Amino acid sequence: MAQIRPHTLSGFMELLPEDQKKMQRVMATLRESYALYGFTPLDTPVIESADVLLAKGGGETEKQIYRFTKGDSDLALRFDLTVPLAKYVALHANELTFPFRRYQIGKVYRGERAQRGRFREFYQADIDIIGDGALDILNEAEIPAIIYDTFTRLGLHRFRIRVNNRKVLNGFFAILGLSEQAGDVLRTIDKLDKIGADKVRELLTDTCGVTGENADEILRFIACPGTSADKLAFLEQYRGRNETFDTGLDELRTVVGYLPAFGVPEENFELDLTIARGLDYYTGTVYETVLLDHPEVGSICSGGRYDDLAGYYTNKSLPGVGISIGVTRLFYVLQEQDMLSKDILTAPAEAVVIPMDTDCMAFAVETATALRAEGVKTQIYFENRKFKQKIGFADKSGIPFALIIGGDEAAAGVVSLKDMAAGTQEKLTPAEAAAKINAALAPRRRAQGVKIRKGYPFPMLATKVFPYFLLRSYTRFCQTSAKEKRCNLKKRLQRFLNPVQFCRTHLICPLFRL
Repeated sequence: MAQIRPHTLSGFMELLPEDQKKMQRVMATLRESYALYGFTPLDTPVIESADVLLAKGGGETEKQIYRFTKGDSDLALRFDLTVPLAKYVALHANELTFPFRRYQIGKVYRGERAQRGRFREFYQADIDIIGDGALDILNEAEIPAIIYDTFTRLGLHRFRIRVNNRKVLNGFFAILGLSEQAGDVLRTIDKLDKIGADKVRELLTDTCGVTGENADEILRFIACPGTSADKLAFLEQYRGRNETFDTGLDELRTVVGYLPAFGVPEENFELDLTIARGLDYYTGTVYETVLLDHPEVGSICSGGRYDDLAGYYTNKSLPGVGISIGVTRLFYVLQEQDMLSKDILTAPAEAVVIPMDTDCMAFAVETATALRAEGVKTQIYFENRKFKQKIGFADKSGIPFALIIGGDEAAAGVVSLKDMAAGTQEKLTPAEAAAKINAALAPRRRAQGVKIRKGYPFPMLATKVFPYFLLRSYTRFCQTSAKEKRCNLKKRLQRFLNPVQFCRTHLICPLFRL
């Protein structure tokens, strides 16, 4: 039988187990951040009917979509998570509570040219807020805060959230008499970072039917320099000339004005009139986020407001706003620049139980079960190999602890716990081994957001309140006279005999003083 050379398609990422664990940690951080803002998880099919996905795609979408037939069905792979969401909300509108806030992390597919940091199959992490009939502009003002909080949780600081409003652009084009060409002009402007101003001007005049004078005016408009306040002041000179423009300007002012209240630093935010977004369904505020040290990667978080997307599936008005993080692209940059935390435990398990022979197997299984009950990720090495190969498996896999069980250990009900990093080894019961492993890995688990499942139910009382109480009592004892000590002792005995008074004095009050 002829063998086929194993290979992976260009633009499709495959990770080794160590890197996959890091990717999962990144996605877990995103889930935690999204949940903090009240978003609920959702999943939709990877394959949809082509007419559903292309209902309002247009533009570059039809060129990039993966489309195929199966029997009589015209199918396509989803190219983003927003269009399937619009279908989902239209389908289940009577069962949902609005505003409906959801997050989704899943794979999407685009047939664009694969290049550094860009993939054809990649994970997106989306949040969207859907309203019933209307959606307040403050939802759009909250989006930059979510972006900022999420990226900060990932350990990133040098990034910038760039914001614009399509109503401002469309209104400006209407002022120039370019309403009919507005869609083509928007998609052309969106290519500015990739092809430069000269090429954009050429496309505006050659393919969009824009005069040279208007093309120059458009480029001057979107290149407005200065701070966000400077740009808002610049836009005011056009107020009153177009209603759509005025509405967009008011919305921009609201978004920018609420940023300090949402805790977004000025250095992480920019009003950028060049931001247009190529997808046709955006109608209001649009967002793009770039890493300042890696502009060549492009936007790693983008999105915007859409009013009409669900209109292709229902007569209900379901406006929304959302963003999407290109998780695969972001992970690629973090991995390439060695920016991921070294504390992330990438081994497949925290401990491996190694029985020396089949006679120890039953005790090995019991030991592994006991460790798992204490929250230790454990696997058993079942293979009948030499000891060097067994311990080599733990070392090569990066598993920090090995529990070696021979005949003597099984008979005594203990294990030989080996710390793979330190090279030390000691005999302990399974319960003692679990406690030692949990204690040793606690800092790394905290770095990964993993909590020990068992333990003292009030760790703050154990680590802060009681030590504080003891230190306070000892200090006061040293500072009082013998007579005062006798009086204080009598009072304390009375309080001690009163459980309510004891809890208030020695537990609750010290807690609020911390």
